[in-house]
Amino acid sequence: MRLLRATGLLVLLLVWPLTVQAVQPDEVLADAALEARARSISHNLRCPVCQGESIDDSNAPISRDLRLVVRERLLAGDSDDEVIDFIVTRYGEFVLFNPKPEGANLILWLAGPGLLLAGLGVAFAYVRRRGVPVLDVGLTDAEQSRLDDLLKK
Repeated sequence: MRLLRATGLLVLLLVWPLTVQAVQPDEVLADAALEARARSISHNLRCPVCQGESIDDSNAPISRDLRLVVRERLLAGDSDDEVIDFIVTRYGEFVLFNPKPEGANLILWLAGPGLLLAGLGVAFAYVRRRGVPVLDVGLTDAEQSRLDDLLKK
């Protein structure tokens, strides 16, 4: 029983540092509503260095700078869209996890569903062309009588 507790404590101590958020206490806004907006915006912005993490989850120095810029813009009275536009103006649409479906991005938004429909069309044409031959041959008189005898029993 002691070994189980010791193992559990060891696992807890090893895993605990992994759960630490990247947002530092000095970054958190006093106004809970503004902080919630900042977190929402930060979750949708990609870290330019890490690329697979949002700026809210990244420990990169540039992510910290971007988190601070988001909070500064919110304190200045900007709307969520204005904050996002401010950052996109400086870093490009690459920082958006969900880029707007317009312009060149429209091609990327439509490519997935378009390729899916094209693949389904090719599969349908292949199955239809290949076809399964259906033999519509009726039973002979001997087979029909044998079937009738079997069904009567």
